[in-house]
Amino acid sequence: MLLLLQATQLADSIQAGAKDIVEQAMDKADGLDKLSFITEQLVDFGIRAGERILIATIVFVVGRFLIALLNKFIGRLMDRRKVDVSIKSFVRSLVNILLTVLLIISVVGALGVETTSFAALLASAGVAIGMALSGNLQNFAGGLIILLFKPYKVGDWIDSQSVSGTVKEIQIFHTILITADNKMIYVPNGAISSGVVVNYSNQNTRRVEWIIGIDYGEDYNKVEQIVRKLLAQDKRLLDDPVPFVALHALDASSVNVVIRVWVKREDYWDVYFDINKEIYETFNAEGINFPFPQLTLHKGS
Repeated sequence: MLLLLQATQLADSIQAGAKDIVEQAMDKADGLDKLSFITEQLVDFGIRAGERILIATIVFVVGRFLIALLNKFIGRLMDRRKVDVSIKSFVRSLVNILLTVLLIISVVGALGVETTSFAALLASAGVAIGMALSGNLQNFAGGLIILLFKPYKVGDWIDSQSVSGTVKEIQIFHTILITADNKMIYVPNGAISSGVVVNYSNQNTRRVEWIIGIDYGEDYNKVEQIVRKLLAQDKRLLDDPVPFVALHALDASSVNVVIRVWVKREDYWDVYFDINKEIYETFNAEGINFPFPQLTLHKGS
């Protein structure tokens, strides 16, 4: 919007300049001399305008190149100093925006528009833009809060705003998540910073839990012995805390057995699925029945 206003201002100044040339020609010359003078002045004016446009184009191209170069330099500098990846992506986004604004001001100045008036226009428009983009300002503040308190970092698996995924990047307005099915989701930083965040990656160990239902009438002690034997054979399970097996609940159609073990974070899903399979196969081999909902009807006399 600001560029459109400045372009309009530049076009008006060009039109006014051309009008002045024509008026000067009308005052200074007669007949064919007027046409010759007007042509000469318009060509001279066109050359000056073309020079400004050429200079502005060069400033823009060189500016974009320098911004890219500076971004690479900042990235390498942060790599050498081992800056956190989350902070690195945030700083890059912020620096890129600030440098782009400076480049726009430089291009406008090269076109002949006074940068002081442009800065004043930018400041006055900033209030209106700030009100219109209040949500983005909240997201920017949320990004700062995330970087300050670090509820998560790049590479963590989190759950927030009903979305789960691996944190790919923390930008100034959004956090980018990659879901398990490889979808990229942009979650506003403001919503994350003011909401609940579940971080599955900030602890080295996790607890795996199963609730297994068996038929009424099955020998619970036998079931517990089978389960404990299966758990003892899996070397991925941690000894501390010790694996836990207990009769959990007497449900309407089943006796529920709870199993809880602790594993390293990276082994969570492998252990969960492997133990599931082993319990199913072993129970079938031992003749232990899994229940299904039953309804008994009693016929009245």
